[in-house]
Order: sequence, then structure tokens, then C-alpha cells
Amino acid sequence: MLELAGIIILGILAQWFAWKFKIPAILPLILIGLLVGPIAAAYLSEDGSKWIEPIWNGEKGLFPGDNLYYFVSLSISIILFEGGLTLKRNEIINVGPVITKLITLGSAITFFGAGIVAHFIFGLGWDLSFLFSGLIIVTGPTVITPILRNIPLKKDISTVLKWEGILIDPIGALVAVLVFEFISVGGGGGFTKTALMEFGKILLFGTSFGFTFAHALAYVINKKLIPHYLLNVVSLSTVLLVFVESEVFAHESGLLAVVVMGMVLGNGKLKNIKELLYFKESLSVLLISMLFILLSANINIEDLMLLYTWKTVLLFAIVVFVIRPLAVFASTYKSNLEFKEKLFISWVGPRGIVAAGIASLFGSKLLKEGVEGAEYITPLVFMIVLGTVLLNATTARLFAKMIGVFLKSSESILIVGASSPSRLIARFLRDKGKRVVLIDANKNFIEEALNDGLEAFNVNVYQDNLTDNIELNDVGYLIAITGSDAVNKQALTNFSKIFGEHGSYKIASSVETKNATIEERKNFFTPNDDFINLCEAYRENPIINEVKIISEKEYYKTLDLLALEEKSIPLFIEKDKGLYLVPEFQKTTEERKELVLSYLGKKLVT
Repeated sequence: MLELAGIIILGILAQWFAWKFKIPAILPLILIGLLVGPIAAAYLSEDGSKWIEPIWNGEKGLFPGDNLYYFVSLSISIILFEGGLTLKRNEIINVGPVITKLITLGSAITFFGAGIVAHFIFGLGWDLSFLFSGLIIVTGPTVITPILRNIPLKKDISTVLKWEGILIDPIGALVAVLVFEFISVGGGGGFTKTALMEFGKILLFGTSFGFTFAHALAYVINKKLIPHYLLNVVSLSTVLLVFVESEVFAHESGLLAVVVMGMVLGNGKLKNIKELLYFKESLSVLLISMLFILLSANINIEDLMLLYTWKTVLLFAIVVFVIRPLAVFASTYKSNLEFKEKLFISWVGPRGIVAAGIASLFGSKLLKEGVEGAEYITPLVFMIVLGTVLLNATTARLFAKMIGVFLKSSESILIVGASSPSRLIARFLRDKGKRVVLIDANKNFIEEALNDGLEAFNVNVYQDNLTDNIELNDVGYLIAITGSDAVNKQALTNFSKIFGEHGSYKIASSVETKNATIEERKNFFTPNDDFINLCEAYRENPIINEVKIISEKEYYKTLDLLALEEKSIPLFIEKDKGLYLVPEFQKTTEERKELVLSYLGKKLVT
């Protein structure tokens, strides 16, 4: 009981420590696991025992026999399902081909490259060398997200790394399983036929189970056949059912099934998707905290000593600095990504829970079967996991600055409110070359925005934490344009520090348009208009007009005319390739001439 409680307590403390110091949680989790496991047994315990013993003599400990690996497998299924829920089709419009090549061509390069290197450096048999390379194909979404969360990058870079991390997990697991099956059956000519059959079964049952159960779960949720208080636990049990059933029909197809299930649900019209995502996210944090400590503690000091050689450093260096860049540059050949962006993606490739979990499972099984060299599998994979996480966590931000992908100024715009006027404004800004993201609690508004080809998310500003969305790292403007002044104020309170680098603005309330001071009006979206005026101007003439202004006198005259005209509202000023909100422009020292003023509604007669 003490050990189990200790794992949870230490895991959550590690998560807090990681949040406090802005590092991936996997780093303190693995270090804690090694401390309470092999290090405690070797140097800290008087009787040479581990403080936390997942498996002892095969049949004792917290998870005797194969129970640890059952727990690991079920936990990974939940983690990958939660990752699948976050994958949105509209994120990959520009980088879809790159992601496809990374998880296919890139995986193949990593598999063969790392396998060859492991064979010649450590002298492992070809079968074990390729088992090792199959395990390190995967990059970890649980470690990439915390790293990228604190680095302002272009959306395309963040999207590529996030999608690769989630989609490549089942692929890496599949490759590792096929190699493991090859080792288990002893190789031979019959393996090719067996491998092809297993591959086909995994694809068939993984995709069909995931797709079918996703639609079934969405149907019963949308039809309210499940009471609200059972929604999360029924969803959890369905994920476990899909994983287990898929595994029964095709061994190791479960991971593919849960990723497919998550993607289908995340991109469908599922009600309560936010609640489901929050629950799975919280559960994933708990499971990841436990898993890394358990798997690290399960390693023995003898295994760690196998890595105490120059060969380990050489293997790590080649995998990270040669094979990963080769895979990335080959996969991004002739893509729209710049050289420096490809270089950064090459640098960030941390391995995570899937690699560590499956390595522990296969390594111990092969040891029991007496396979020569099997003792290297688990420690080598853990070395790659810990080394890549440590490298990326400590250098990714600095490396981004060095090569020029670190956004010095975040120019994208987050608009709270996706009503018709907001969508018109967003389209105007998009056509000016700006990246605009709309958020709203109204699902109908979001659907209409997506149909317009705009980026939009269904978000409740009272509940959602947008800081976890790494695709919004390049946002520097926050504009709240809803009919509720309370919502507008809440949005600015919650998100100004994160997304308001260049300013946070809101549409004024009807009271504020009459009583606000000149200084207060500088923080309004428009100086003299409330949401009702905005909607009326849109209804009368849903067009954003532009007028060229030559002199300062003409500038102030135009603003005065717009202030008097109820159906025309000033929005933006364009000068020297810079685009400003009118209140923002008022704060600058730019000359009030040779500019273009855009406004919504009725065309001015001057």
C-alpha cells in the first residue's frame, strides 16, 4: 500500500516540478524511478532492496508476473486515445504530405539506420538490432508538447511535431511487434508470410474496430442514451473494450484501434467532446506519472552498467545527430518548409512512454527465453528516451533562437467570438496575410467559420485552458468581440498574458461607449462602438471598405466622419506594410498620413 501511494504522490510532485520549471515531466519521473529503483538498491538501501519494486523474482512485487505489462498496455491505450482526440483535420492543410512521409519514409530510415548502427557498435544480432531500432522509431507526444509549449513557433512546425508524435506511436509499436514475432519464431523463410498476415490483420482489425466503436459511442452520447454522470467512465470503458477486443483478434492492433477511435471522435460532431477530453487528459497525467516511475524502477543496476561505455555515446550521437536529420530532410524534400524549419524538426525528436513501455515488455520476455543480447534492449531504449528528452528539454528553445525559427514577435490574432461580423473581420485579416484563429462557445458559429475556411475552435472562456494548445504559440493579439461584456472581460482576464503580447482589446459595452475616458478607449476594439452597433453596421452593409488617406488633416477628418456615422465603423489602419487596430495605431508615433483606413459598413461620402 505504501509503495503504491508513494508512486502516485511522487508522480504528481514530479508533474508539479516539471510545470514549475517548464520542463517535460518525463525527465523528473524517470530520475525518480531510477532513484527509488536501481540506485536505491545499489547505494541507498541497507539490504540492497529497491524502495519501489514493480516485479521481484518474477512472481512478487506490486505487479507480479505479466501484470505490469498488462497495466502498461492498457495505460498506453488510454494515453494514445487522448492524443487522437486532439488531432484535427484542419491543422494539416499545409503539412499533411510532410506528416505522411515522416511516419512512413522517416520511420523506414530510422528503422534501418538505427538497426545497422546498433549491430556494428554493440555487436547485437540483426534481429535484436532491428528490435531496438523499431522501438526508437516513435517520438513521444507526452514529451513534445511540454517542450513546444514554451517556444513560440510557426503553426506548421508545431503541427508537424505534434501529429508525428501521436501517429507514429502505433507504427513504431507495429514494427517492434513484427520484429519480436520474427525473433520468437526463430526467423526462417516462413516469417515473410507470417509477417504479412500479421500486418494485414493489425491494419484490418485496428482501423475497423476503432472506426466502428467511435461512431457507436458518438451515437449513444449524442442521443443521450448515457446519463451525464456516467459519460466519462462509459467512454473510458469503451476505450479499454476496443483495445482488448482488437488485441484478441490481432495481437498489437489495439494501439492503432484507439488512435483511430480518438481521431474519428475528435473530428466528428460529438457533443460533450470537451468534457471527455478533460477527463482523459487528467487520467493520462496520472497514468504517465505512474508508468515512468514503475518502468524506471523496474530496471536493475546491472542493466545500467551495460551502458557505461563509449559505445553508448556513439550510438546516441548517430541516432540523434545523423539518422533523425536524415529521416526528416528526406521526408520534407520539396515541401514548403524552410531549411531552418527542417533543421529544428530534426533537432526535436524525444522518445516517450510507448518506447519505454514496449521495450520493458519485450526485453524481459526475451530475457526469459534466453535470447543472447536481450539484456541490452531495455537499457538502450531507456538511454535514448532519457537522453533525447534531456537534450531537447534543455536546448530546444536556445536552438530555435540560434537557427531563427523562434518567433521574436508573435503576429497571429486570436478573436474571441465567431459571429458573422467577426468572421467577416477574420476573412479580411486572412486576406491581408495574417493568421487568424476564432474561438467561440457557439458550435454553430464555429461550424460556419470552418465552412468559410477559417481556423476556429469551440471554446468556453470560463472553462478552457488555451495555453496547452501549442498551435497558438504564435498568437500576439487578443481581440474579444462577443455580445456579452462579461465574456469579453473574462477572455482578457484569462488570456491577455499569454496571447496579448501586442495588445488585448475588447468591444466596448453600451455603457462604456458613453462614459469611458480617452485613455480607456485605447483598449477598445473600436473607439466609439459597441457590439450592437457592429452587428447593425454588418446587417446594413456587410463589406469592409478601404480608403486611402494622404494627409494628417484627412486622417482626423475621416475618423470624425466615422464617429458621426452610425452605420460605419473604423477597424484597421495599414501603413508601411504594418496593419494596426485603430486604437493600437493611436498609441504609435507613426505619421498620420500615407496610409489606408479600413472600416465596416456604409461607404463614406466625403
